[in-house]
Amino acid sequence: MNRQFSALDIEIQQTETVFKGFFRVLRYQVRHRLFNGGWSQILTRELFARGDSVGVLLYDPQRNCVALAQQFRIGCLNNKSGAWVWEVVAGMVKPDEMPAEVAVREVAEETGLTITQSQLTPICSYYSSPGGTDEHLHLFCAMCDLTHANGIFGLPEEGEDIRIQTLSCEEAFGYLHSGVINNAATVIALQWLQLNHPQRQKN
Repeated sequence: MNRQFSALDIEIQQTETVFKGFFRVLRYQVRHRLFNGGWSQILTRELFARGDSVGVLLYDPQRNCVALAQQFRIGCLNNKSGAWVWEVVAGMVKPDEMPAEVAVREVAEETGLTITQSQLTPICSYYSSPGGTDEHLHLFCAMCDLTHANGIFGLPEEGEDIRIQTLSCEEAFGYLHSGVINNAATVIALQWLQLNHPQRQKN
């Protein structure tokens, strides 16, 4: 029997904040209904509470290039290629904000470029790692002029030191397939672009 579960099939017994710093970690005591009927035992699960975020791939169809960000990432300390990671422009969604609004704001903060919501094409929305975090990432592609996109950007008060660099689509796809680009949002965005790439559609 293919049973469809809902929020009514979850019972949260207890929630506590076990860490609150730059990020927040919650501990849940929870049980849920089972596929074969009945209820699970009470489970203890920690959750990295991150919430919604946005990623934006900047694409210039006239010059056939993309702009990617490079910045230091603590999660890549053991990355053999170093802790400065090629990424799409990204940021967190604040309360009462819509993802497209955040996309426009983050592009301005991290690149100095001005875009409008009409330039955004939704790629997909996904949970980055639902086994341990509630982060829900909304990916967009922004069609824009990248002639003057290169430079150093970010908000110093937030510890941001972001280099924006343009790459030809061929170069970016090469980085993708060689593993130089190795974070989910950028991989998904570039794969989407490759599938929808104008040059590919002509073949």
